[in-house]
Amino acid sequence: MTELFTNLMLGFGVAFTPVNLMLCLIGALVGTLVGVLPGIGTIATVAMLLPITFGLPPVGALIMLAGIYYGAQYGGSTTSILVNIPGEATSVVTTLDGFQMAKQGRAGPALAIAAIGSFVAGCVATVLIALLGAPLSAVALAFGAPEYFSLMVLGLIFAVVLAKGSLLKAIAMIVFGLLLSMVGTDIETGASRMTFEIPELSDGLGFATVAMGVFGFAEIIRNLDAGAEMDRDLVQQKIAGLMPTRKDMIASAPAIARGTILGSILGILPGGGAVIASFAAYTFEKKIAKDPSRFGRGAIEGVAAPESANNAAAQTSFIPLLTLGIPPNAVMALMVGAMTIHGIVPGPQVMQKQPELVWGMIASMWIGNLVLLVINLPLVGIWVRLLRVPYRLMFPSIVIFCAIGIYSIGNAPADVIMAGGFGLLGYWLVKHDFEPAPLLLGMVLGPLMEENLRRAMLISRGDATVFLTRPLSAALLAVAAILLLLAVLPSLRRKRDEVFVESES
Repeated sequence: MTELFTNLMLGFGVAFTPVNLMLCLIGALVGTLVGVLPGIGTIATVAMLLPITFGLPPVGALIMLAGIYYGAQYGGSTTSILVNIPGEATSVVTTLDGFQMAKQGRAGPALAIAAIGSFVAGCVATVLIALLGAPLSAVALAFGAPEYFSLMVLGLIFAVVLAKGSLLKAIAMIVFGLLLSMVGTDIETGASRMTFEIPELSDGLGFATVAMGVFGFAEIIRNLDAGAEMDRDLVQQKIAGLMPTRKDMIASAPAIARGTILGSILGILPGGGAVIASFAAYTFEKKIAKDPSRFGRGAIEGVAAPESANNAAAQTSFIPLLTLGIPPNAVMALMVGAMTIHGIVPGPQVMQKQPELVWGMIASMWIGNLVLLVINLPLVGIWVRLLRVPYRLMFPSIVIFCAIGIYSIGNAPADVIMAGGFGLLGYWLVKHDFEPAPLLLGMVLGPLMEENLRRAMLISRGDATVFLTRPLSAALLAVAAILLLLAVLPSLRRKRDEVFVESES
């Protein structure tokens, strides 16, 4: 316990520096804005802002990107409640009761409960990260090259199991991501791999180029294709009576607690933790309610539970990233990309080698949650005004910002053209029910997997059984095999599909 207190003091010392406080505030504000504006998305924004972080210190860069991620969970509830359009996938369930409350003239209490639930869940999840961080990082001492390789295989299998839609398509995306990671010059032999004699490919594909294309540009094309404009009648209304009543607080307090617990557990699982958590919390509340028919008609628990769950899940998803170096979702994969850009090797040893980075980030989450609570309630009016801007006027500025960001990385026009190409590919993938997130995960983990595979084979003098003779490595591969086997079973596949179908409807 003394060690935990010392680590937290170190973290707050790092987080309370003026630069890091400012970056935390910027991240929280940008995240909220991203959550509020439908059609941009957290993944696309983090991808767009990766080039900006190059000039920042590593701790500050990660604090800002983390702020954007959990800030977007807050912002997504605003559009869900006011105009029935989820700003984020995690806020889909909030539309069911939040919008009904807004129609009844109770948008104020709905927004306030969403913010309070998010704040409570965020604080509890941050405590969990602090408590679990040190014990899990102690496991790092048992990790060698074979264990790291097996751990990454497990991470990729998790991504396959929890990706929505076809299992075969998810595996195809992982393999495609691994292939993209191999493009360029082999570090050890100097041989060109899959460059097709194109000089621009000799250094490999830039992570930010692929991420911004597949998520940023593809998202813009998809939104333009959908052509959905929101119903603006509610946006014109004034929001009165912001504070919830005593009755609202009593009704929502248990739902916030249950949503927080559920979200904290599901957030640690690789895959769409926050999306599944919000849906699971809503379903659970409906099942234990005395009168389930209230749900979908403006039940405040239907706002409190999913909003608490998605925030808790968003923050506990940092646990596998910080302790094991496994990104549990696409945004965390981008965070791994940001870490590697700054020369930080993600994995169990980060906590021991760079404690100020990890604990600084954990401490900044407490500050970020408080900042979000303070800025969100008074600024609801501003967010509502922003919703009046038509998307057709917004997307050109997003495209320009993306292009400038990519060009600024290597001052290479070819990167912008490649990102555009990956944008078209990303749009095609989404249209044909391929999920791009596993592709990004494969691309991030590919070089690390290859490096550890080669190292393990060198240590064992070419004996491939080293992965099975070392107990920890064998255990990780066994878990991966069991997960894959379970995913193939028809009953589990049906349940898995049901979760995603219902959570998206």
